[in-house]
Amino acid sequence: MGKDVIIACDFAGAKETLAFLDRFEGRKPFVKIGMELFYAEGPGIVREIRNRGHQIFLDLKLHDIPNTVKKAMAVLSRLDVNICNLHAAGTTAMMEAALEGLTRPDGTRPLLIAVTQLTSTDQQAMERDLLIERPIDEVVMHYAKNAQKAGLDGVVCSPLEAGKVHDACGRNFLTVTPGVRFADGDQGDQKRVTTPAQAKLLGSDYIVVGRQITAAEDPVAAYERCMAEFTEE
Repeated sequence: MGKDVIIACDFAGAKETLAFLDRFEGRKPFVKIGMELFYAEGPGIVREIRNRGHQIFLDLKLHDIPNTVKKAMAVLSRLDVNICNLHAAGTTAMMEAALEGLTRPDGTRPLLIAVTQLTSTDQQAMERDLLIERPIDEVVMHYAKNAQKAGLDGVVCSPLEAGKVHDACGRNFLTVTPGVRFADGDQGDQKRVTTPAQAKLLGSDYIVVGRQITAAEDPVAAYERCMAEFTEE
């Protein structure tokens, strides 16, 4: 399984997003389309970026009753993205329904992964706000095992938890990890973070990197630095 860097295109609209991607001059980085861009532009921006030749992680984090998520995933499956996601906290029944909805009549589907705990959440916030008093590592592993039982392909977790997820669920169970910063970068609102090189050593399969690339003075150079740190032997 090849490692890859996914750029979080958290822009306010299509104009800024496409101008950013134009800077890569023929390179086609894997991109993440999240709530901000999707809600601003709708499915059209997904189709446009797909038509340009990019792989896409559609990061909408669905979390609702099983039937609603199933129907929503059936719609998203028509967009021909590579990865979709949902919240593991929505229960195993919701994840199973999502997988059913995402699977096309011919049996194909995008990869489906589950968010365990957001990388902006730490132990204190989990206990105070969610009334979950178990250690965060234990909660993440429990959610990961539930996702695997439901038939999903992997989870979104912190790089700090990637190796433990592989130990619990097997090497082929994907770990997609945000919370990645350069050693000389700003941590921002993330709590559980590592560098690209550390994420590689810890076992991340994909790292999701946003402002470290998108807000850089030279985004292409920042992307290439990230790729070198994360993928080169």
